[in-house]
Amino acid sequence: MLVLLPPSETKSDGGAGGPLDLDLLAMPQLTPVRDKLVTELVQLAADPDASRAALGLGKGADAEIARNSALRTAATRPALERYTGVLYDALDAKSFTKAQRAKAYARLGIGSALFGAVRAGDPIPAYRLSGGSKLPGLPTLSAVWRDVLPDALVAEAAGDLVVDLRSGTYQQLGRVPDAVTANVLTEHPDGTRTVVSHFNKHHKGLLARALVLTRAEPTDIRGVARVAEKAGLRTEIASPTELLIIT
Repeated sequence: MLVLLPPSETKSDGGAGGPLDLDLLAMPQLTPVRDKLVTELVQLAADPDASRAALGLGKGADAEIARNSALRTAATRPALERYTGVLYDALDAKSFTKAQRAKAYARLGIGSALFGAVRAGDPIPAYRLSGGSKLPGLPTLSAVWRDVLPDALVAEAAGDLVVDLRSGTYQQLGRVPDAVTANVLTEHPDGTRTVVSHFNKHHKGLLARALVLTRAEPTDIRGVARVAEKAGLRTEIASPTELLIIT
């Protein structure tokens, strides 16, 4: 099973790993595009105004631009520790035992505008690039990735079930045919249901945690639903590939 998580805008600083080595990342077929985008971001960082415009940053974002300028020299840490925020708080990887962390590295992938996708254990630096950004002189990131990322993800899954918890923006970078997706809906007293961003991220983090910790090996959406239910999540199967989590 391959569980794909979305990245986050917020990222931890520092790390105990050496500088970025693209050859150490999973899915080496993505290396040429990764290398090009890293080079483009480093060059863009030399022009703070252009960086702010391309990346949608405000005046107080000098630290984000500095991260991009140091992409090839900054310390790295496992992707699972690099990304932060609501989903990753719910995943709570810090609480994993050594064996559970090994399962997380084996089961989790993380979407990335800069790297396409990485495995949870891949060593990466902090950076700023969103899936909806457009770098000067390049097409959209979905156009940059769509010819290489889908095949890379299919190959990485190696025939196993893919549970795609990425947001729509990151799914557009590279869709996986027949992947199970999850949508989180909040049910109101009158029976209506709406999407609420905070709960969406939190419950996807809980689902990802359940899928890491389970001893089961789900092969279809029914298996994913069983794991979710055992973890205390209320689910409905909306289609053969869409799981609803009701809060």
